[in-house]
Amino acid sequence: MGDTPRLKLTATVLDAPDARELAGFYERLLGWAREDDEPEWVTLVPPAGGAGLAFQNEPNYVRPIWPAGPGDPPMMVHLDIKVDDLDAASAHAVAAGATVAEFQPQDDVLVHLDPVGHPFCLYL
Repeated sequence: MGDTPRLKLTATVLDAPDARELAGFYERLLGWAREDDEPEWVTLVPPAGGAGLAFQNEPNYVRPIWPAGPGDPPMMVHLDIKVDDLDAASAHAVAAGATVAEFQPQDDVLVHLDPVGHPFCLYL
């Protein structure tokens, strides 16, 4: 196949109407530190290293609908977050500003919505 260039995933980027506000939610949720903090771009990095999360302003942001029906704006990405206590993690997420989604497709996973509607799953 030839020489493959070295590739390194550094972040997953979430669009938001206000990057700083959404980054603040994920700071509270995950306890990660800000690496970049600009009005329209914020990055959070995990303390143990690895890929982080970034947030960018999107003036035409449309909140996704979970689960999407015909004609609804669907989620384009979601985060899976492993936890050791589902009930405690869910309470922490709600205290940080998340809501528990009405639709729950599995018994051992809890789907939440961040403040701008991006779904994320807490699982054991």
